[in-house]
Amino acid sequence: MLIVMRDHASPEEIQHVVDHLHASGAETHLSQGEVKTVIGVIGERELIYTLDMEGFPGVSEVIRVLKPYKLAGREFQSEDTVVKVGPAAVGGGTFAVIAGPCSVESEEQMLTVAKAVKAAGATMLRGGAYKPRSSPYAFQGMGLDGLKLLREAGDASGLPVVTEVLDVRDAETVAEWADVLQVGARNMQNFMMLEELGRMRKPVLLKRGLSATIEEVLSSAEYILKGGNRDVILCERGIRTFETYTRNTLDLAAVAAFKVLTHLPVIVDPSHATGRRDLIAPMSRAAVFAGADGLIIEVHPDPEHALCDGPQSLDIPSFEKLSASLTPLVEFEGKRR
Repeated sequence: MLIVMRDHASPEEIQHVVDHLHASGAETHLSQGEVKTVIGVIGERELIYTLDMEGFPGVSEVIRVLKPYKLAGREFQSEDTVVKVGPAAVGGGTFAVIAGPCSVESEEQMLTVAKAVKAAGATMLRGGAYKPRSSPYAFQGMGLDGLKLLREAGDASGLPVVTEVLDVRDAETVAEWADVLQVGARNMQNFMMLEELGRMRKPVLLKRGLSATIEEVLSSAEYILKGGNRDVILCERGIRTFETYTRNTLDLAAVAAFKVLTHLPVIVDPSHATGRRDLIAPMSRAAVFAGADGLIIEVHPDPEHALCDGPQSLDIPSFEKLSASLTPLVEFEGKRR
């Protein structure tokens, strides 16, 4: 349920409504603008729908939301959420480019990539320290040592760093070193982890599951938002279909749908979506026109010898060329880099 307060409702009127809801056993989440305040009400369906709030002082409208996601929906917040990460931002007209290798491999590798992508216009640095691999014999990442190298490269280049949290037991450790905590496709419905990240105050990049529907993605985001963490970035990274030419099928229609359904920023991962180096640039440009708020792209100084996902990684010259080509497209869409 959403309770829309009248324009310029007093703090006392808002608090009176909140106090009544808490006394009834419901949870509340406030979205406060300059003029209007919206109170999101969370709790058991049977309880929520028996609350009669229309006559309370300062209440303009009560909306009973049937969707499983409330806080993530446009009904709760009409203006776009802007997730700020140090000097970088995602959403609200700012187009972000997150770039870096699939896996952290060495100090030299990370420093080389970080400085190069920063010079080319990237706004954040990505790199995997803990890697979820389909094969137990594949490279699993450097762990804590990788986190330290990623942090070092981020500090040296002035870029905030993004890395994946693979296990809820590692969440606090990863949060000590990273600026953005990534939830991979395989963990999108790891609700225990989502709840833990919701209690943290670090931005979360939530990737769409391999077979997840749009509603399921937004419901997963709801777990994080419900915990009090409002800095959630959605990521379309392709879904599993019958097609085998590409690693996954990039669902750009979902990007456009997310922009209608939610206020959360949405970025696109063309590297994992296609699995092919030659398709990253055209899909990146298409993502801009689909309404994406940014991209996350795998970049490696020597993709042919990468320990992980070399075929879907750009080398540094290719990334520089792609990044330069994006600027006029982003500006054409009325956004800025």
